[in-house]
Amino acid sequence: MKLLRRLASPRDSNSLAVRLRRKRFAFFEELLASVPRPFTILDIGGNQRFWELMGFADQPDVSIQILNTKEMETTLPNVSSRVGDARDLREIPDASIDVVFSNSVIEHVGGYDDQRRMADEVQRVSRRYFVQTPNRYFPIEPHFLFPLFQFLPKWLKVFLIMNFKIGWAGPVRDRAKAERRAEAIRLLSRRELAAMFPKAPFYAERVFGLVKSYIVYDGWERTP
Repeated sequence: MKLLRRLASPRDSNSLAVRLRRKRFAFFEELLASVPRPFTILDIGGNQRFWELMGFADQPDVSIQILNTKEMETTLPNVSSRVGDARDLREIPDASIDVVFSNSVIEHVGGYDDQRRMADEVQRVSRRYFVQTPNRYFPIEPHFLFPLFQFLPKWLKVFLIMNFKIGWAGPVRDRAKAERRAEAIRLLSRRELAAMFPKAPFYAERVFGLVKSYIVYDGWERTP
């Protein structure tokens, strides 16, 4: 239980998340080193600030398109915003994007069928992809920072969301909003990811020996 309490601590989780993101992006940059420039990155569900922090704000030979369901403000010359649905990218031709990048998004797009549609679209439009998502079986649910929250029945999730600060937000007194929040995230298992991305190698991000999240990637010269 000491381990669970430590993992559930917002302060520890925040610093841990920063370290994991840095390590994750170092791995991504290692893969990018094999890609001839100029190239285009389609970031599904991201934001400009992320790429500024990662040092891509001053690289004119890297064009970054940030796709979200609504227009996002961009101020950098090599970053643009496009509106779209990750489950339906019909306006993008097959294999027309050099790199598709997605960080903790696929668990937010809906149920299993919605997630599969996103996975199919990522593989269709990209020459290379890099998709990260939390592991369903990690003991601390990463959005709510609550032990085994992902396995609780819906009524109990709603009760906790309405009555306590779960994660970084709350309590949410409105039942309809609490229900939407409880249903907004569906974490994936390794088996489900393997079915969605059958050609992809896996990169496991571990904390205290436990797999916290998975990265699936394909089309790159480097493999583990």
